[in-house]
Amino acid sequence: MRKLLLIPLLLGSAIAFGEWHFPEKYTGPVTETTDISWHPDILEGYEARYVNQGEAFDGPCRSTIIRKLSKKPSHRAYLYVHGFNDYFFQKEMGERFVDSGYNFYAVDLRRYGRSWQPWQYPFNVRKQKEYFNDIDSALAQIRRDGNVDITLSGHSTGGLTVAYFAAMKGARCGVNRVVTDSPFLEWNFSPVMRNVGAPLIGFLAKLFPDSKIKQSHCDGYAYSLLKEYYGEWTYNTDWKMIYSPPVTFSWVGAINHAQSELMKKAANITVPILVMHSSRKISGCNYTPEFKTGDCVLDPFMLQKRGEKLGRVREVCAIDSGIHDLILSPLPAREAAYDTIFSFIRAH
Repeated sequence: MRKLLLIPLLLGSAIAFGEWHFPEKYTGPVTETTDISWHPDILEGYEARYVNQGEAFDGPCRSTIIRKLSKKPSHRAYLYVHGFNDYFFQKEMGERFVDSGYNFYAVDLRRYGRSWQPWQYPFNVRKQKEYFNDIDSALAQIRRDGNVDITLSGHSTGGLTVAYFAAMKGARCGVNRVVTDSPFLEWNFSPVMRNVGAPLIGFLAKLFPDSKIKQSHCDGYAYSLLKEYYGEWTYNTDWKMIYSPPVTFSWVGAINHAQSELMKKAANITVPILVMHSSRKISGCNYTPEFKTGDCVLDPFMLQKRGEKLGRVREVCAIDSGIHDLILSPLPAREAAYDTIFSFIRAH
């Protein structure tokens, strides 16, 4: 047990073995999702439907497809995958694509947002590949809707997932290009934590998958986003929480494994890939105005380095003073991110 005491020091967190902590263990009924028809979404002008993803390690699970179709006939589609402690709420993004002649789609992954069910610990996962079924289901719907030109995009852990998806599927990925917004290609840790701490947690996840690592009680990023504080956006803070809940050992192991496998198979990405990141790294925990001028979650320089190894045709681009979620940045950086995305799609 002495080795376990090293983990909090390596990851800067406290560990709670086998505890639920969110907010209490669920004891109600566990049922599979049977209603998979389209219905009006929580975002005005959008519609959504659940996808029954069958039995997972924690019981029945589902994903959710959200869409907003172009008013003019279009065979081009853009699919967005959110990040950690997140869900699709970026109504402006969907409208930007629809106004530009694209059919817009998003997916709330299993255990996130619209898909989260009360018996599930939020954001938990055993392997990042679990999300491939959620993406494939959305892509199948996109093709049924008549789209033949498809852009697959993701932010942060979603960016890691879509790049990993393209690397593992290769020429069978079923999309024309991949766009990533601050993809989680590397831990924002010291070399010791990256090379020893995270792999050790990944190893222990095989024995204690649901043991948890408490997160820092930081408000800087959330306060930079939320309109009620210093940002421009409104979202459900029960789904995108101001303070992240503890992450499981298996979540750490899944991220670490996906990052490693992605870099090993980076050349298998056969479609063009765009890697966008901020031009600045921001350090700190509690909000200051600087949080609206850079990435306070990941290290952009690490993303640049790893991004330059992805795929056969790639663009790696720094967005000046963009925040972690570039399309939620203050307007100048946000416009630069959109310009970069649309330019990339036109070029490829």
